[in-house]
Amino acid sequence: MNKVFRKIHLWLSVPVGLIITVICLTGAALVFERDITESLNPKIYKVAYTEGDTPLPPSELVASIRQQVPDSLELLSLQLSGERDVACMATFKGAGKRSLSVNPYTGEVNGWTKSYPFFQTMRKLHRWLMDPPAYKGAKSAGKVIVGITTFVMVVILVSGIVIWIPRTRKALRNRLVVSCTKGWWRFWYDSHVSLGIYVTLFLLVMALTGLTWSFQWYRTAAYGLFGVSTARPAMSAPQQQNKDEKKEKAEFDYGIWDNVVSELQALYPSYASISLTAGKAQISKPGNMRSSDTAAFDTQTGEITTVTAYSDVPRAQKMKGWFYAFHTGSWGGMTTKVLYFLAAFIGGILPLSGYYLWLKKKRLSKKKVFRTIFETKCI
Repeated sequence: MNKVFRKIHLWLSVPVGLIITVICLTGAALVFERDITESLNPKIYKVAYTEGDTPLPPSELVASIRQQVPDSLELLSLQLSGERDVACMATFKGAGKRSLSVNPYTGEVNGWTKSYPFFQTMRKLHRWLMDPPAYKGAKSAGKVIVGITTFVMVVILVSGIVIWIPRTRKALRNRLVVSCTKGWWRFWYDSHVSLGIYVTLFLLVMALTGLTWSFQWYRTAAYGLFGVSTARPAMSAPQQQNKDEKKEKAEFDYGIWDNVVSELQALYPSYASISLTAGKAQISKPGNMRSSDTAAFDTQTGEITTVTAYSDVPRAQKMKGWFYAFHTGSWGGMTTKVLYFLAAFIGGILPLSGYYLWLKKKRLSKKKVFRTIFETKCI
């Protein structure tokens, strides 16, 4: 049985090993994208705070923003941070994923958030091998190849676990340690075997959660395991009518947000951020699981009408956030990010060490055959 799994492990790894390396190394590069981006642009994400400073009300922030940006930009949301030294962010219609950084104490615009070409390239490689779909939800050759490779990677990891299982306690000790004093071949062999088993669980979590973005059938099955359907409910006629009526309404009075924020700060003494839109407010809680409550308010008075707690949100709406958190390692903060980075980096090296061991073994086998032929002729 062990021989069968060895063959499965080898002959699945040989054709997709380099693609696995690309997927893992680019994934490792993306783990700290946000942290690196914020570190390189401290003036965008951080503001100076002195004891006693009071943030401006949302309506004054909006008025200040309008004086500093073109009239063609339509404000969509304003995000207020729960931390005193963090800038607030404004988003606009037609601005894509960019946000405008604003000093919450002065209303001064700091600039637009940035997305570096390096990380954009890493993302395209990681998800689509530089062949992104024409539109969201569509297929592309790169997306399919990444999905198939990730699925094969799961089989490779499982077969690797079976191969690794030692028969004796001495063999167990040897398979948990990397030797650095017995030559390069032994070093790479131990690295492949020992480091591979240390990161297998992390790589399996990354692969199994990542597949939900590759195949609809897999996403349906994965969500189904938690009793969740991926089907989107159709919008009823009254809902569509209400949506059309909102478009026809007069310009929103941003002074309403002042009342909304006052009420929410009384309800939530501690929060990560409050994101305000024309119809509702989202209160993000401290943590890494994208958990947030949603508050609806009267657009005439700013009075909070209903608050939907995150615990009451249907599981179907939570699943994507859960899968994203466990795929990227953000669920446990910096500790899990570091572990995921190391696991993804080692995962990218494993196919290379595997190629080295395989080619080295083939070369030794050829030498052994030639030596046998030579000795036979001499006799």
